[in-house]
Amino acid sequence: MTDYIGYLASLLVAISITIKGGFYFRILNLAGSICFITYAIFIDAKPLAFFNVYAAGVNTYYLFKLIKKDKTQEP
Repeated sequence: MTDYIGYLASLLVAISITIKGGFYFRILNLAGSICFITYAIFIDAKPLAFFNVYAAGVNTYYLFKLIKKDKTQEP
């Protein structure tokens, strides 16, 4: 079961990098990071968990920026 979480994480990140930036890239990449964090906890891989916590934070930051930008552009 643990391997499936890792495969799902890899698939989400792989799909996200085929998207030309923006909101959907950040959403898929964040989902992949969350899956990788879960996977890393199960297999006790601290470096993988630390990197993906950082990546999730970066994605969250830019998602909030994108959302805030869209709200300020509405009439």
